Amino acid sequence: MELMNDRTSAGGTSTADYLRRIGVRDLPPLTSPFDPGYDPLTLESHLKQSAHLYSSLKISMACWMIAREDCTRKKIAAARRASVPVVTGGGPFEIAVAQNELPYYLDLCASIGATRIECGEGFTRLALKPARVVKMAAERGLEVQFELGKKHDGAFHEETIQGLIAQGFQWLESGAVHLVVEARESGKDIGLFDERGSLNTGYADQFAEAFGLATVMFEAPNKPSQFALLDHFGPYVHLANVRLEEVLRVEIYRRGLHSDAFGNVKLRPAIPSVNDIKSVPVNAQ
Repeated sequence: MELMNDRTSAGGTSTADYLRRIGVRDLPPLTSPFDPGYDPLTLESHLKQSAHLYSSLKISMACWMIAREDCTRKKIAAARRASVPVVTGGGPFEIAVAQNELPYYLDLCASIGATRIECGEGFTRLALKPARVVKMAAERGLEVQFELGKKHDGAFHEETIQGLIAQGFQWLESGAVHLVVEARESGKDIGLFDERGSLNTGYADQFAEAFGLATVMFEAPNKPSQFALLDHFGPYVHLANVRLEEVLRVEIYRRGLHSDAFGNVKLRPAIPSVNDIKSVPVNAQ
């Protein structure tokens, strides 16, 4: 997917051409932002500006259930028109299971136009087998992703990692399309992040090596967590739960266009060859 569209300015040049000339990578969408309850106009404006950068859009928590339903449907329809898959957050799934209303919840998700549901055991226990959940979702045209980690158990430990990896494989073998590593909003003392908010790179590597960066997504709810994951893994790491207004900052960091990323050899744009520059058209005035 293009970094930018190729519409040119009045001077005959474009941002896309310029980025190619300075060696910026042309990356696929690798950020999954979340909507914690934005109004439809705000979300539609962000989609117009940045949808080409979204791998999916999570309508997070249960806010979409409390808002006016016509507004929720309008937002989801806007995302679908922009070819952005829509994912419902894991919390509502857990509550639906606990309240014995999973079938109706899945019917609701399909009805509002969601593409995928997120499942998890962040604050409840799931008695259903992964294969059963995936089958029920598929019968309604829904994909499944699974969130790894508890919401209230603090930072991971070595034994925690091994259990989560085994759980992740179980969900993938049952048909889940992605795995998401829990982080929460604070980015501290949760999952891969210690009480200071520092990333445990060794634990992060274990998830990446087990599942591959194409399958595992890392929740990165704030600037330190976003930059730490990009610094460590480079531009192809898949980040989730990024706030809409932070997506462009994440993407310039991912491409080495941020001052703090430019010195990182994993992120800095390669200096293009003369032939590469000549291949980019320039409309001389």
